[in-house]
Amino acid sequence: MQGSSLEQESSNSGQRLKVTVSGDEGSPRLDRVLAVLRPELSRSRLKALILAGSVTAGGTPIRDPAYHVARGDTITIDIPEAAPPEPLGENIALDIVYEDDDIIVIDKPSGLVVHPAAGHESGTLVNALIAHCGASLSGIGGVRRPGIVHRLDKDTTGLMVVAKNDHAHQSLTAQFADHGRTGAMQRGYMAFIWGVPNRQRGTFDAPIDRHPHAREKMAVRQSGREAVTHWELQAAYQGRDGKGVASLLACQLETGRTHQIRVHLAHIGHPLMGDAVYGPHFKTKASHLGPQGQAALTALGRQALHAYLLALEHPRTGELLHWEAALPEDLVRLQSALEAAL
Repeated sequence: MQGSSLEQESSNSGQRLKVTVSGDEGSPRLDRVLAVLRPELSRSRLKALILAGSVTAGGTPIRDPAYHVARGDTITIDIPEAAPPEPLGENIALDIVYEDDDIIVIDKPSGLVVHPAAGHESGTLVNALIAHCGASLSGIGGVRRPGIVHRLDKDTTGLMVVAKNDHAHQSLTAQFADHGRTGAMQRGYMAFIWGVPNRQRGTFDAPIDRHPHAREKMAVRQSGREAVTHWELQAAYQGRDGKGVASLLACQLETGRTHQIRVHLAHIGHPLMGDAVYGPHFKTKASHLGPQGQAALTALGRQALHAYLLALEHPRTGELLHWEAALPEDLVRLQSALEAAL
């Protein structure tokens, strides 16, 4: 508007808007003046902000939408940071391995995101858990991640445990932080990798940090946090030329960094089969597979990683609990094709 002045500031806590009344807004009413000067804010939104005391003139909150402003008045509008929406329950089928009043263990399928995030506001494991468990999950571990104490990547399958109350959440959080160094916690994965290691077993001990250029990736970096993965060779598979082309490893985590197994395996030159993020340069390796192997890998469409083993102490009874989950069908098909070298 002619003669009016608008300023805008942003902060982590929200947004502050400042306007100066020119007197030619058509009405002296506060709500109508602001509707002219800040048309991106609806009348109902402006009224709510005024009634909440978020609109001030000369440092004094004005809580009356009909308050008359004068030419030259500086009005400040403090818009609070938008609170993230609380996830809603959704009727999503879960493969429940174990459940009692304290914990629930599920066998997560490929494609299921664990908790809501940008681009995945619904259809997540959290949405399914809220529908299954009801109000008991409310507030445990935060609004966006109720009950979640660890996670699996969207396309990684296998066992996950979720806390159903605060006591269980605290116990499981401590167990995952310890990663079995002093307790019973075990997390085991089956990993189909490109190539064949030159020994039967070993340990990857290499720190992991955010990738310096690709922010969606992790990388082995000296600036990173400690990351330790133990592994043992389960099977080696030959390609059409009779040479080793792939392997199956059993991996066990001693730490729990983001993408840890994927990063460690790629770092030593044996990335997971099907890993488009950490193993894209190995696509040509597929030509060494037989037709059935190539078809199984194409159909897989994800990294060949499965969380097959989970062991922990029950949060309430202290009983040692142990679960194993068989390979899902897509990995069974890949394994069968690799074993047959077809």
